[in-house]
Amino acid sequence: MANNSLTKIFSQTEDTRLATPGINWAMLIFLIISIVGLGLGASSFIVGHEAVYNNTREVPWGLIIATYAFWAITSTGLCIYAAISHLFGGTRMAIVSNRMVWMSIICIMAAFATIGVEIASPHTMIIYNILSPNLTSNIWWMGTLYGIAVGCMILEFFGLIKGFARFAVVFGTIAAIAEVFANSCLGGVFATLPAKPFWYGGQLPIYFLTAAFLSGAAATILFNYLAYKIRGVEMSAAVKSAMHSAGKAMTLVLILYSVATFWRLIMFFVGGTELGRIAAEALITGPLSFFFWFLEIGIGLLIPMILIIIFRLQNVAIMATAGFLILVGQFFARYNMVAAGLLVPGTPGWDNAPTYLDYVPSLIEWAVIVGSIAVVCLGFLIGERVFGKIFDQKEHH
Repeated sequence: MANNSLTKIFSQTEDTRLATPGINWAMLIFLIISIVGLGLGASSFIVGHEAVYNNTREVPWGLIIATYAFWAITSTGLCIYAAISHLFGGTRMAIVSNRMVWMSIICIMAAFATIGVEIASPHTMIIYNILSPNLTSNIWWMGTLYGIAVGCMILEFFGLIKGFARFAVVFGTIAAIAEVFANSCLGGVFATLPAKPFWYGGQLPIYFLTAAFLSGAAATILFNYLAYKIRGVEMSAAVKSAMHSAGKAMTLVLILYSVATFWRLIMFFVGGTELGRIAAEALITGPLSFFFWFLEIGIGLLIPMILIIIFRLQNVAIMATAGFLILVGQFFARYNMVAAGLLVPGTPGWDNAPTYLDYVPSLIEWAVIVGSIAVVCLGFLIGERVFGKIFDQKEHH
């Protein structure tokens, strides 16, 4: 009976236009990449984390933590935009909000998969998160709130499938609130460490929320563009209008985020601590300068802004390109933030102490990141194939 019910539901939601050999092969390839990439990371449970990751006692976090933050922040942005669209159904972006809910779920799952192979004992974390909660821990609140958000988003998506509009709105709103607070706690994990002046202070939680709005808008445009591209159909006027609204949001937050990035660096040179200034110099002229100037600033901020100014949000393909570049920049922005805070030893002026510690991500760390990207790509295709009709709805309540 259960199988018959599921078959009936999926028959009402699946998009048979994507039941093609090409899509099936793409899904299989992404599945294999995700298994291999995350599997290599999971090998650390057998041979030890120190054998596969290049983290040390001095640099305990690195690329994997940055990737977790990137996917979690992107999920937050998608969830917030979807909740606003469902809660205030008159918004232009409401027509694409169902896809935003699904991709928010997929992005947070990619975040969980990434952090799952980084933590030494993820199973005990889940058990003791419930049995012995630490209400004074940012990490506990972050994990708990993201867990609540994921559960609520799943219920929200179920409501969308079944047509329970109020049910979906209620759980979507709860999910968005939980994601905002979880995102704030994620920033707080870094911001409450006084030993790391580059992170310490009240700015990071707000900075992360700004990044969520930026990444969420960019992901909304990119995923919707790809959804229509793989179908080979033109966007309707209403969907193009939604993309234009998302583009406006992306442009506004891009400006705000750029200003915030500028002032985050300037503050370390006008009264900040020496360790904070050295960390900032790691980005400007030090070992992270290429990642900062070329990937975070050039690829992630300047080129998208130039594309937006030249084409004025009139071309969806250009907007999607700008959105993709912004997401690339946001990924490296998370890496730069994590690395800059850790590469500076807390011993300035000591004899023979290096200015910066050494950290280069291992091949397996990069494999885990590729695996997490494959998880998102696979989730995107599964969503389009299995729930395509839900995404194609022309009106939301």
